[in-house]
Amino acid sequence: MSLQIEFDFKLPRGFIDSSGIIHQEVRMRLATALDEIEALQDVRVQANEAYLPVVLLSRVIVRLGKLPAVTPQVVENLFASDMAYLEDVYLRLNTQENVRLGVVCPHCSGKFDVQVSPLGADGSEANEA
Repeated sequence: MSLQIEFDFKLPRGFIDSSGIIHQEVRMRLATALDEIEALQDVRVQANEAYLPVVLLSRVIVRLGKLPAVTPQVVENLFASDMAYLEDVYLRLNTQENVRLGVVCPHCSGKFDVQVSPLGADGSEANEA
């Protein structure tokens, strides 16, 4: 039995590069302890802890469309909805526990919590890389 460490998925909107090309296909790997430690030591994170997800995601996103590299500057320029989506995927990939998310029904605008299993737990939401 092998451990799946990389996961492919698609961003809801995608990153638009300077040529107007939309990059939506993502490959993200599991985070390591070093990823999290070095991200916390980043001077941008020390100056503003809200920058932590930007640094972490730039370390664990292996591929974003046809971009040659995923840098913090690329992550900074994602749409807020894609950033939230990536943060959710990151948490689901790197936790063993179910995650509770606050959601809003698109039909009635009712707010409620849902419990979501980690990605890859049943193989239904992630494609093996």
